[in-house]
Amino acid sequence: MLNLPLQPRYLLPPLFLMLFSFIFAAFDLNNLLEFNRTLVEQGELWRLFTSQFVHANYAHLGLNCLGIFLIWLLHGEYTSARRYAFNVSVLAVWCGLGVYLFCPSIHIYTGLSALLHGVIIWGAVKDTTLGLKSGYLLFVGVWIKIVMEQINGPDASIGKLINSTVAIDAHLIGAIGGTLLAIPLVVTYLKNKNAT
Repeated sequence: MLNLPLQPRYLLPPLFLMLFSFIFAAFDLNNLLEFNRTLVEQGELWRLFTSQFVHANYAHLGLNCLGIFLIWLLHGEYTSARRYAFNVSVLAVWCGLGVYLFCPSIHIYTGLSALLHGVIIWGAVKDTTLGLKSGYLLFVGVWIKIVMEQINGPDASIGKLINSTVAIDAHLIGAIGGTLLAIPLVVTYLKNKNAT
């Protein structure tokens, strides 16, 4: 039998993330919240953060909600509501700034996928610190996906489904952010290991 993290402290944070994204879609808030390079340069800096939570369409939102669900299945029990909010907030700012600074060709950007790459990397590292070999496989697997995207370009079928270009450079930025966010986990693990 599956041992799912169904306690409210594990279940509510990803549900709230999906709910906020659905609310933003239902009220069609993209024009106010999406990353728009011109408007960011005119001082609308909140877009660096909020762009992660709006989507090109409902198919795009659905794919990202599926990602949230899968990450919850894999790593839901690792985070308190506070830790989840911290990880999501830090990665949202990181991804928005990264797209702004390192992706000058991106003028409009939306979606959780970059942030989710960071969240799953963090969870994979947490797996490894708990002695789960699957964490190494997941970490390497996500990085192989990132490298393959960089070599082969975005998946055309996904781009067609979401009616938008898949921002593979944002995925790379998110994965780097998740790796950096996981450094304290590794440091704590190594300290504890050396202390025994």
